Amino acid sequence: MTQSRRMLVLRAVVEDYIRSQEPVGSSSLTKAHDLGVSSATVRNDMAALEDEGYLIQPHTSAGRIPTEKGYRYFVDRLATVMPLSPAQRSGIATFLSGSVSLQDTLQRAARLLSQITGQVAVVASPALSKATLRHVEIVPVGASVLLAVVITDTGRVAQHTLAVRPMPAADDLSRFCDVVNRQCSGLSFAAAVERLRAITADPAWRSASSVGESLAAAFATMADDERANEMYVAGASKLAHQRTPADLAPLFDALEEQVVIMRLMSALSEEPGPDGVGVAIGSETHTPGLMHASVVTSGYGRTATADGAAAERADAADGAGAAGAGTVAGADLTQTGPAGTGEPLAFVGSIGPTHMDYAATIAAVRAVARYLTASLAADGGPIGD
Repeated sequence: MTQSRRMLVLRAVVEDYIRSQEPVGSSSLTKAHDLGVSSATVRNDMAALEDEGYLIQPHTSAGRIPTEKGYRYFVDRLATVMPLSPAQRSGIATFLSGSVSLQDTLQRAARLLSQITGQVAVVASPALSKATLRHVEIVPVGASVLLAVVITDTGRVAQHTLAVRPMPAADDLSRFCDVVNRQCSGLSFAAAVERLRAITADPAWRSASSVGESLAAAFATMADDERANEMYVAGASKLAHQRTPADLAPLFDALEEQVVIMRLMSALSEEPGPDGVGVAIGSETHTPGLMHASVVTSGYGRTATADGAAAERADAADGAGAAGAGTVAGADLTQTGPAGTGEPLAFVGSIGPTHMDYAATIAAVRAVARYLTASLAADGGPIGD
């Protein structure tokens, strides 16, 4: 009995159990798969796989079902993850391209992924610390108060109240804001703080020094903000049709602990498999409520790694900030590499039973992640048709 044939038997058991959710017997396995051996030989292979911890027999007279170890072997050796059909890819683009804001895009992405997989979908918005500055507008709102409206490359908008004394003249404030945008656009907020302090230190901008100091403090706060602004969850009710009542309470408790889910999915998205998707099965989640669930996650977006290039552009004549490249229409939702380069900005993922259709779920998560990456890159935020 060869190890390679035994593992073919394991793969067949996992595939059949995912499809039927019924224990798989040697006779049905022999009929459904061309294994090239008799039912008795397959039965012996299944017994060996049970001894090795890949399968378990729930009842003496029943067939066998995969264990967590069996699912892990299956997932690690998925030969190919079938891309979504043209109709599915078109459906993603059509459904998400009508978004009017980043929040709307992420809400739609969660609903869509849940509809595709029939499982819980989770989408996190990017943390400010991973974003870059796209544009800042500064307007007076009081005798000594300014409002800074900060727009990031991910489409988020943050508002900061700046207390300044003395208040610079309107022309000086406008020119200072123009310089900040020319020299800081495209930088991470940590880098923007240093650049802004350098600008403020220039005697030519003495009249706006208090504005620069207050704005630098606001940028520093954004640079330290590691939290995702929001986490969008859809499809929790779908689990009620796939789980026993005893399993539902701890699972729903786990979903309520958003910090735990966010930490788990962030870690998976930052250390994905070769297809750009991370998978945690049962105990691998280290989360009591997910002991009988699997989590499939991919990062989306890209890390702001172009600080140096942006700084060089800022020193050029016009210092124009970086503009996103690519369009959603040009996004390849079928490619097999990671969904972005560098550390992801945030994650998108699916939570379902351990007997989920891993190939289909991985394909769906990866496709939605690619759309979100392309959407952010296209125009500094979600784009329309």
